[in-house]
Amino acid sequence: MTTLKERLKQGKDARKLCSRSAQASVGKINRDPLPLIKASSEGRINSLVELRYGRMLVSPFTFYRGNALLHAHDLAGTQNMGLVAPICGDSHLMNFGGFATPERNLLFSVIDFDEAHPGPWEWDLKRLVASFVVAARDLRHGDTVEETVCRRVVGAYQQTMHECADQSVLETWYESITYDDLLEQARKSTLEHVQRSIEKAERRTHAELLPKISERDAKGRLTIRDDLPEMFHLHKNITLLDADDDWLRLSDWRPLYDTLMRDYRATLQADRQDLLSRFHVHDMAFKVVGVGSVGTRCLVALLTDEKESPLFLQFKEARRSVLADYVKTKSRVRHNGQRVVDGQRLMQSASDLFLGWTTGPNGRHFYVRQLRDMKISAELENFDAETFAAYGLVCGRALARAHARSSGCAAQISGYIGKGDALADALFKYAQSYTKQNERDFERFQMACRKGRLRARSEADFAADHLP
Repeated sequence: MTTLKERLKQGKDARKLCSRSAQASVGKINRDPLPLIKASSEGRINSLVELRYGRMLVSPFTFYRGNALLHAHDLAGTQNMGLVAPICGDSHLMNFGGFATPERNLLFSVIDFDEAHPGPWEWDLKRLVASFVVAARDLRHGDTVEETVCRRVVGAYQQTMHECADQSVLETWYESITYDDLLEQARKSTLEHVQRSIEKAERRTHAELLPKISERDAKGRLTIRDDLPEMFHLHKNITLLDADDDWLRLSDWRPLYDTLMRDYRATLQADRQDLLSRFHVHDMAFKVVGVGSVGTRCLVALLTDEKESPLFLQFKEARRSVLADYVKTKSRVRHNGQRVVDGQRLMQSASDLFLGWTTGPNGRHFYVRQLRDMKISAELENFDAETFAAYGLVCGRALARAHARSSGCAAQISGYIGKGDALADALFKYAQSYTKQNERDFERFQMACRKGRLRARSEADFAADHLP
């Protein structure tokens, strides 16, 4: 067994393969972004691809969020220290947030694992720091804030990885970032934001959601309310599915639900299978989610117990990771739903009570989790410069914790990073350069939409199509 000193030296020696200053390179950017954008839309619902493009058109930041495949292509041309482990794959700053453990404790961590896959840990950190600079420009925080937040992210990652290197395996495995920790560490200017997040999370329950998205029909049955383009039923005249979609050949939503549930139950622990059996399903509808995920399939099922207390389950399509074509190491599992779930369980210290996976009709892969339950994300538009930088620090801590758990190589990563500012200097240069590249790509995307090469539509456009 190697000693801590030996593992740290392994990381330090990796600088010979890839110097820390080399991490400033932006990679394979001599390309046309449009074919990669189109490639990332393949297999999605056609009408919703237009909504995806509409959301990406809002700003360079929403464009960046919607383009994990484009960034993966570019990252594949950058150098790394040679350590490959399970990573998030799409670790931009909006994919961090709060969530409830099965014990109802509120934790902060990475919360999106759709692209989880083996890859260099640097790719996650680069996507994160670049997202902060892109967002800082979008919010007009200024050059000083861009540099401050970038260095906060890298510094927090560096310090946390150093702490993990000194911990035992179980200490790293059990460690988590709680909102009580954030309260204790918050400065006066950020305390209000943390307190407000806690209060918001406590309100985001299934019971609170029920009257917002459901109603009773003429026969008194609970149903999910249609709200285009966010929510719609598959077999009504307001469906946004393509006319030849295979799901429309089903008689109604129940055969689809039954197929999804059949495999899903077996992926849960025995006690959770028993818990799930105490709920009865009332309705299921299609839900449009996110920016990068728009056009992929997502369903929400409304279940209740014998007292009509609700449980909302979300069945989200799991497609091939955007990293799959750009790394030699392949995922150990072939089911993409299981890949997502395995990534989440590996990188989070606790996960959703009902987290599992399943296969739908015609072989599509899905993963399953609760909808909304105590989940919260950053409200960037309400962040002043100091709060924005503080958020960068906690994201850097959370990513380091996730990587320490998933790789088991905290000492090697810490040894590579070292104690100085070499990596922070390089990644700030990287984030600045890639932000400029993102702006150039966004301009080409805008031009393609204006000239009709790509068709983009807003939420308002979709809603107007179905006005009474």
